[in-house]
Amino acid sequence: MAMSEVTNIALRLTITCIIAASLMGTVYVLTDNAKRHNESLNEEKVVQGLLGYSADHPAPEGFKVSTLYRYVLSTGDKKLLGYLLPLDQKGAIEYQLVVIDLEGRYQERISIPGIIEVIKEDDARTQQLNSALPQGLSARYADEVLVVSESGNRKAYLLPGHFLGFKTTIKVILALDPNLAILGFEVLEHEEDPGLGGEIEKPYFKNQFVGKTVEVMKNIKVVKIPLPVDYRDYLEGEILEEEARATLQQQYAAADIHAITGATISSDAINNGLKNMVRKFAYRLNILESVVQQNAIPVGY
Repeated sequence: MAMSEVTNIALRLTITCIIAASLMGTVYVLTDNAKRHNESLNEEKVVQGLLGYSADHPAPEGFKVSTLYRYVLSTGDKKLLGYLLPLDQKGAIEYQLVVIDLEGRYQERISIPGIIEVIKEDDARTQQLNSALPQGLSARYADEVLVVSESGNRKAYLLPGHFLGFKTTIKVILALDPNLAILGFEVLEHEEDPGLGGEIEKPYFKNQFVGKTVEVMKNIKVVKIPLPVDYRDYLEGEILEEEARATLQQQYAAADIHAITGATISSDAINNGLKNMVRKFAYRLNILESVVQQNAIPVGY
């Protein structure tokens, strides 16, 4: 085969590979964007459901969800915490970074120009944040929490989280009331075994956590004892009489969690995961609220 033919074949193969790569890249971008959009819609639906809203019972006027972003800030060997918060600046919402040290002492507030335009995009938000920080200071995203209010009154906190299950990571969203008692949680992703660990999605298991306070969650454990029939009926919504429901709710308010039969590891994973989420959030919220109050920071949530 002549050298010119070899060169021609190589050139055509190169062009074909470039076109194929471009097509694959375009398809990936389109499908990834669609996936993110669908995930966003699903999480929005889950949030509404945890708060008791649906298409038949929509959220009232004045319903508002604000997101608080927590960052770890680094400058040399020093670590700080930064909370990207929506602040009410004369009726207009502006996100600013509230910086505190690891002991919870207020340091400063930093305005982040243009942050609202990219606030929902993790990478773009972090990039915008880093570009506005003083030289030598960098930010790494840690986590976020959604604050739900109605007509200015705080109604709930929603905590996205994940932890290790029996097989892989379990992704959840946990709802707490203003006093940090559990309103409920939803499992967003998991790979637990169907009929065993997969039962973490079932009302009879999930609803055991509803109403548990911060103090109760500190000591709660999983027990291998079958659920009492009346308690299971209550958890699955089979008991409709209000007085009977109130009695059972009070009776089991501080009760341990009954394990899923044959899936103690999955049950423990949920219990320990939620326990850690509640404990850490209560600690961080207490510090943040103290900083906000002591420094008269006009939060918009």
